[in-house]
Amino acid sequence: MASNASKSRPLIGVTTYLQRASWGDWDGEAALLPATYLRTVEAAGGYPVMLPPLGTEVSVLDMLDGLIVAGGTDVDPATYGHDRHELTQPQPDRDTHDLALTSAALARGLPLFAICRGAQILNVAGGGTLHQHIPDILPGSDYRVAPGVFTDVEFSTTPGSRAAAILGDRAAAPAYHHQSIAELAPGLTVSARAADGTIEAVETTDTSWVLGVQFHPEQNPADARLFEAFVEAAALHHSRRVPSVERNHP
Repeated sequence: MASNASKSRPLIGVTTYLQRASWGDWDGEAALLPATYLRTVEAAGGYPVMLPPLGTEVSVLDMLDGLIVAGGTDVDPATYGHDRHELTQPQPDRDTHDLALTSAALARGLPLFAICRGAQILNVAGGGTLHQHIPDILPGSDYRVAPGVFTDVEFSTTPGSRAAAILGDRAAAPAYHHQSIAELAPGLTVSARAADGTIEAVETTDTSWVLGVQFHPEQNPADARLFEAFVEAAALHHSRRVPSVERNHP
């Protein structure tokens, strides 16, 4: 029987890929996610639940205490009414899945942590748009210097923002992306920018715990402040969602 300690961990849904992969003697389609997301959630005190882009059912959020929309491939510009750039590589099924879960999480007031592609999904879900290739608008900037190689980005936070409360005035984190937020969605506000003006964090203007970051905090386990703050918010949601008699049942 599971212990009370394990029962008290907030359940954190994390969106995943669904694509070809290899494991053991096998090669085929699989739901996958870098283990850094799962380990960082666990280390912060949450229990990660993988949500593959298959048979999407937003009612699953009623059983969760928080949602992470993970990084990955480009968001299809069709979702925000633009033509596709030659370097844009979308996965439409994943867009449909992530947009549905993000919109439903926002409607429920579920704590939401959107990472890299997830921050872009958050913006598009609210009616915003994206720059499809940053070097086209900022020729001196490149946040994807080589395939599979993260680069560090330094950024300044907005005074009074959730990002500033967690990270302070300035911070740095690993990054890997070639798209970024362009027109900001209504209901969102910018809470961090890089020196070149690239939006590095956004959050909602209401009191709900919603934060989108363009960088990859899961790739820096030495600085778990964002995950810890998110899981703390999810734990509070859990305490309100689960009746005390159920939480204390042996």
